[in-house]
Amino acid sequence: MTNPAEKLVDLLDLEQIEVNIFRGLSPNESLQRVFGGQVAGQALVAAGRTTEGDRPVHSLHAYFLRPGRPGVPIVYQVERVRDGRSFTTRRVTAVQQGRTIFNLTASFHKPEQGSFEHQLPPARKVPDPESLPTVSEEIREHLGALPEQFERMARRQPFDIRYADRLRWTTEEVKDSEPRSAVWMRAVGPLGDDPLVHTCALTYASDMTLLDAVRIPVEPLWGPRGFDMASLDHAMWFHRPFRADEWFLYDQESPIATGGRGLARGRIYDVEGRLLVSVVQEGLFRAL
Repeated sequence: MTNPAEKLVDLLDLEQIEVNIFRGLSPNESLQRVFGGQVAGQALVAAGRTTEGDRPVHSLHAYFLRPGRPGVPIVYQVERVRDGRSFTTRRVTAVQQGRTIFNLTASFHKPEQGSFEHQLPPARKVPDPESLPTVSEEIREHLGALPEQFERMARRQPFDIRYADRLRWTTEEVKDSEPRSAVWMRAVGPLGDDPLVHTCALTYASDMTLLDAVRIPVEPLWGPRGFDMASLDHAMWFHRPFRADEWFLYDQESPIATGGRGLARGRIYDVEGRLLVSVVQEGLFRAL
C-alpha cells in the first residue's frame, strides 16, 4: 500500500505535455476546493523543470485567483522570463477547465558564498517534537476516538504535525490568546533525494497551518468552525538547504486581521534552530 509521503511525491511528479506545459493530477476528494498548497507545490515543480537544475529556488510569490475543482487535472503553463548569469526567473499560470486559478513567479539563484551571515534566534523555545503528541493522539484524548471524517483525513495526511501548544477546544480556552502558533512537521516517509521535491513538498506543507494564527484569538482550531477561510496570496523565501522528511519547526504569527482579511507570517527552522524558510500569507475570513 502506497503511504501518504509516496503519494505526495507522485502528486508532485507532473506530466510534461509540451516544452513549457505540464499537467498535474488533483485528487478527487470531498473538499470544497483544491488544497492551495498542492497547487503552489505543483506550480513550483513546473517552474523548476524548465531550469537546468543547478539553481535552487530562493523565492516565490503567488496569488490564488479562483478555487480549483477536486478531481480535475490542472495545466501549468510556464513562461521563461529570464535566464541570467546568477538568477533564473519563471512565471507559471495554472489553468483548470479553461480558467486561470493561480499564478506564481519563482526566482532561482546560482549558489554562491556570501561575504557575511547573520540570523535572529528563534523567538521562543518549544518542546522537542518526539515529546509531543500527534494531532490524532490529542483528538483521541479529548474525544475518546477519531471522528470518521478525520480518520480518513489522517490516513491521507502526508505530514506528521505536532502542535507545540496543546489544542484548545472551547471559546473560553482561546479567550485573550495571542495570535501565535507553532507546529513541528515532517513528511511521514522518505521523499527521495531530489532537492526540488523537498522544496515543493515544504511549499505544500507551508499552506497547511499558517492561517491558524489568525483564528487562534477567536475560535478553537479543532471542532465546529465559525469562519470560511481561503488563501489569497502566498510568498516564500528559501534561505538554506533542507529536507522536508526531517523535523522542521513552523513558528507562525498574525500581526493583523481586519476587513475580512488576516495576515500571517511564519518562520521555518530546523532542529538546530537554523532559519530555513520565511513565509507570508494573507487569507480571506468570512463568517459561516
